Amino acid sequence: MTPIRNVLVVGGSGFVGSAVAERLTAAGLRLVIPTRRRERARHLLLLPTAEVVEADVFDPPTLASLMTGMDAVVSLVGVLHSRSGSPYGPGFARAHVELPKRLVAAARQAGVQRIVHVSALGASADAPSEYQRSKADGEAAIRAAAPDLAWTILRPSVIFGPGDSFLNLFASLVRRFPVMPLGGADARFQPVYVEDVADVVAEALQRSDAAGQTFDMAGPTQYSLRELVEYVGDLTGYPRPVIPLPEGLAMLQAGVLEMLPGPLMSRDNVRSMRAPNVTSGPPQPWGRVPTPLEAIAPIYLGKANKRCRFTTFQLHRS
Repeated sequence: MTPIRNVLVVGGSGFVGSAVAERLTAAGLRLVIPTRRRERARHLLLLPTAEVVEADVFDPPTLASLMTGMDAVVSLVGVLHSRSGSPYGPGFARAHVELPKRLVAAARQAGVQRIVHVSALGASADAPSEYQRSKADGEAAIRAAAPDLAWTILRPSVIFGPGDSFLNLFASLVRRFPVMPLGGADARFQPVYVEDVADVVAEALQRSDAAGQTFDMAGPTQYSLRELVEYVGDLTGYPRPVIPLPEGLAMLQAGVLEMLPGPLMSRDNVRSMRAPNVTSGPPQPWGRVPTPLEAIAPIYLGKANKRCRFTTFQLHRS
């Protein structure tokens, strides 16, 4: 396989994308990171081998231009909310299905040799949620790129790390409310550290044995959602009683939250939690040892109690 030197990182200005961009520039790769608003990617401007460009990746001529001179593409675009539809809504269709198809078409035309696509654990054509079904169709679009384009698909569980929208969301909620009514309290998750995901993306670009493979990405431990919320409460110094909601009430709660700008929860999110978001196989490829949640979460959530500050001190010294 020809060495990878030039990489187009689509979705590179987001939470996962920023970690991937930092990891790839540390490896000396030259990156092009398109974004609709350059201001949103200003934190990437200091990366020494990254070029941030304003561009609409959903526009085929623009995408064709971005592919010029690239050896590989990293596909990271994902959305959590969409208007409903069958088998999924238009927002999911656009981001999770149409964009991968356009990436494959543009990569073929430009002679790009590799694509690493980040999907989601639980993606399946018969999954309970529109999000998961759209992710499955996006994976199918990536697999259809072979043999012209060597692909690798990563399927992470929920991703945690500084700046995440998962543990930080619950940290915000426990500070505001005296109790936590929680839909999907028994739902199972296996959270994976964002830097682990970035490391595997970088390694997959360079390994010939990663081509044509789909890998789960998870942490070492499974938790219920209730356990995670209680852990966040303990870390932040705001322990709250969790009140599990039956699915009917959880759907009602999510329906109300859907009407808010930047919704915290949707009915489709509740449906996603019907299927455990855990892996039955190795949590990460190539014998990698996943990073425990407990080694990282105190660093960015545990500012409210002395025990967590001490844990952070220990981690920085190690």
